[in-house]
Amino acid sequence: MPEPITPNFEAALEADIERLSVELKERRDHPEMQGLSGHEKVREAIRAIAPAPTDDKPAAAQTNVFQNPLPDYAKNATAETKLEIETLLESAFRDGLAKASAAAAKSNPFVLDAFHDALAGKLYPELKKRGIVE
Repeated sequence: MPEPITPNFEAALEADIERLSVELKERRDHPEMQGLSGHEKVREAIRAIAPAPTDDKPAAAQTNVFQNPLPDYAKNATAETKLEIETLLESAFRDGLAKASAAAAKSNPFVLDAFHDALAGKLYPELKKRGIVE
């Protein structure tokens, strides 16, 4: 079982945070970003810089990212699915968003959406602390 995921903003992730910052600033006034929460804006920016082929709409965002790295809607997923999402999150923090998103894109849409939502939940507090999102 993987160790709990804690934000470890290493070099690859620092570069990704910078890319997210630029993407969020560029998309700030886009109509599709209006009315979204900060967490939702981060999720959409992640999807923009690390796109994956899916037409599914994003599922509801998680509410408490520090108790469980997975979105609430994933709590009833199989142990294998949960482990896959957690492994993808670890890869994102260790290897960067692009590599982890490419791996997530090879999975099913549920895993992909849960990965994006969990990643947005983990990155949102750091982006907020840095003043990148509201």
